[in-house]
Amino acid sequence: MTIGNRPDAASTRTFIVRDVRPEERAAVRELTLRAYAEYATIMDPTSWAELDHAVRSALDAEVPSECIVAVDGATPIGTVTLYPAHVDAYGDGTRVEDCPEVRLVAVAPEARGRGVARALMEECIRRARASGATALGLHTSRSLRAAMALYARMGFERWPESDFQPPGTELIEGYRLRF
Repeated sequence: MTIGNRPDAASTRTFIVRDVRPEERAAVRELTLRAYAEYATIMDPTSWAELDHAVRSALDAEVPSECIVAVDGATPIGTVTLYPAHVDAYGDGTRVEDCPEVRLVAVAPEARGRGVARALMEECIRRARASGATALGLHTSRSLRAAMALYARMGFERWPESDFQPPGTELIEGYRLRF
């Protein structure tokens, strides 16, 4: 299938998307931290410190969730975590959403531009729909421009009632895709 003048990314994919395996967890952690490290040079220091802390806390949390990975051969090249509805995805007790929530979308820098993030998001959408959910939520901030552009292309819309802002940091904006 072709979209415009370019092949459909799904038809040219050389990677697969599936649940993470226990032996891949350390590699997924390293990939996530490496993918987010670029924001240390983009964000103001307070916002970066908060994001880095939030990412590390989420990676260490033992909360019901699904860790999904994109692998090229045996190498993880992308990952995302999908939290079911009514689970505190942020671990602070203030944001328990009525729909599944996506967090920690991360693509290895060397794998960007291959449709990995889109494939991971499509898998989250598929799983959310299969669970009977009527929407899928996520949070992001202005420094994550590429992510924001992807979410907009996929049909996510602003969901300002779920916004939050830790002291001294960027506004964390809520988005929702309704099914």
